[in-house]
Amino acid sequence: MSIRVYRNAAIHTGDRANPSAQAMAVDGERLLAVGTEAEVRAAAGAGAELVDLAGAAVLPGLYDAHIHTAQYAQSLDAVDLRDVRSLAEALTRVAAHAARLRPGGWLFGGRWDSNTWDPPVQPDRYALDSVCPELPVALPSVDGHTVWANSAALRLVGIDADTPDPVGGEIVRDERGEPTGILRESACRPLRDLMVSPDLRDQLRAAQEELLALGLTSVHDIDGEDCRAAYLELRAAGELKLRVHKAIPMSHLDAAIAEGRRTGQGDDWFRTGPVKIFSDGALGSHTCHMSEPFAGEHDNVGIAVTPYEDLVKLFARAAEAGIAVATHAIGDQANHLVIDAYQAIGRTPGLRHRIEHAQHLRAADLPRMARLGIVASMQPVHCTSDIDLVDSLLAGHDLASYAWRGMLDAGVPLAFGSDAPVEHPNPFPALYAAVTRSRPDGTPAGGWQPEQRLSMAEALAAHTLGAARAAGEEERKGVLAPGMLADFIAVDTDPLRESPEAVLRTRVLTTVVGGEIRWQRG
Repeated sequence: MSIRVYRNAAIHTGDRANPSAQAMAVDGERLLAVGTEAEVRAAAGAGAELVDLAGAAVLPGLYDAHIHTAQYAQSLDAVDLRDVRSLAEALTRVAAHAARLRPGGWLFGGRWDSNTWDPPVQPDRYALDSVCPELPVALPSVDGHTVWANSAALRLVGIDADTPDPVGGEIVRDERGEPTGILRESACRPLRDLMVSPDLRDQLRAAQEELLALGLTSVHDIDGEDCRAAYLELRAAGELKLRVHKAIPMSHLDAAIAEGRRTGQGDDWFRTGPVKIFSDGALGSHTCHMSEPFAGEHDNVGIAVTPYEDLVKLFARAAEAGIAVATHAIGDQANHLVIDAYQAIGRTPGLRHRIEHAQHLRAADLPRMARLGIVASMQPVHCTSDIDLVDSLLAGHDLASYAWRGMLDAGVPLAFGSDAPVEHPNPFPALYAAVTRSRPDGTPAGGWQPEQRLSMAEALAAHTLGAARAAGEEERKGVLAPGMLADFIAVDTDPLRESPEAVLRTRVLTTVVGGEIRWQRG
């Protein structure tokens, strides 16, 4: 392959030693030179191929530090209830989707949020039975911590009035003790185990085109072993176009250790990531583990999905095997206990332990995270999506919520992502949310808890170098400098020179991974 020079661009390298450039030379998958066009062309030599970027702004490839790519891929063909605003509207959409399915299948999808419905109502299986009496239906909520199922689905997985609640979960029941069709946390697992598509490789192949079009060049995938197998098939076939850091499900930890998997194992296209462990639930499902009850729910402090003693054992087992730990924690008590558990096992050389979401913490826990080197893997759009929920459910709680500024000031490493399909994977609304703490419509004016806002440069760093550091990959990606992987994007809006509102509407023009154009706007 000849050396290629990408030129005529306003390049923001993310490299403090050389923050701006006009051109970059690529040799194979790596950057050979970054600087003025004259410098770069001299380094590339006379025979280099020239690629004109037409004056576009160029950024390091964006890196999603927390995304469920299999679920996202499947959601592209599933029923989508994120924008419905009533139970009746949800049922109409489910019925329309069911009419398009083949007999004998399941109806998956969902992403419903009954907190936004008018009137507010907790759905149940009887409502689904009214439109799908025979076709089994399993619909995760928007946060993924609750599943709404119909009677056919419950029968097929053997859940009835005699089924006990599992550890770390709840089968919601009516006054007669019958399951209502709402399953929370670990009670969802029997249905989730069925949400496996035989066409996942094809779905991931299609989904990566969507992600490349959004400017994503690397992902930390949080889905299961079926997703891992599908990615390895794409890699073997030469069809993988974006880089994957693949988490291990907690249920597969022992098998992964027996196989000899270690975090960082692999190559620049596919590496083994951390083991994913759940500490609690989610705010929208009223299951995140809090130190004080939710407002108006005097006996509800959420769910400890994995008890503290088990957290310590799991963390130690993984770390001893060379596997980093990424722990889901949203409530302040969950975060406190997870930090305690990381402290109990001590820092492990070469491993970057993480808290996924880290949404609501006690202020005193921020310096503890920093001292232990715990990465805060966070999703900025969760903040602006949850403003009303936080103000209502956590009213009166003295917490550091989505405390990006407090974390950076305390020295906590930040890595940004989307949690798609919970949120849309587009990273530009995430950058907007991080610097404004406002919804896309500009509310609340001045931002929600604006003292926690970031600068655009800080937000970009969290979505590039910060995510790379979380994976132990900062020597290969995250900035545009000689020797680094040639992963970058050209966009129609310069985020460091234009308003956050303009950044919100950014369109990607070209996505380059490994020096090759993998996607280009037509």
